[in-house]
Amino acid sequence: MKEVTNFKSCLKPVPDVLVSCRGLNGENNALAVEYAGNCSYDPPMVMVGIVPSRYSYNMIKESGVFVVNLVSEELREKYAYLGSHSRRDENKLEVIDMKVGEGVKVNAPVLLDCPVSIECKVVDSILTGSHEMFIGKVEYIHAKDELIKEDGSVDYSKINFLKFR
Repeated sequence: MKEVTNFKSCLKPVPDVLVSCRGLNGENNALAVEYAGNCSYDPPMVMVGIVPSRYSYNMIKESGVFVVNLVSEELREKYAYLGSHSRRDENKLEVIDMKVGEGVKVNAPVLLDCPVSIECKVVDSILTGSHEMFIGKVEYIHAKDELIKEDGSVDYSKINFLKFR
């Protein structure tokens, strides 16, 4: 076996997610996030890593909430756009005509084009170097009707997940 020298690729696949948030001034935003995953099942919690220089960082820090939106292959172009443009320069969600709804439990936008959206309240965060890992307690999960099984769980096999990287 040969040594892997590019640490960014050491743990793949990671989910391609869009994290949406709202500033205290009511401004909505979303950004592509590479570092995301489950970190507890009881209570259910997820973790997202955001670089402090990103526009959304302070929005999440101040509001204490965010939404993790899972991304399907059909959203490839929108994902790429949101990951390569800043809210500092334009209202990205309007430019790409992303459908936005209101959170049920948190004051943050839900990206209605995404198959699953997970509303979270920040319960802790950890500075890890390049990123701050926001740990969010899951408050509410939205899923498209056709994805919900009889037992109330999500049938993830029906989602053609984006594999961007």
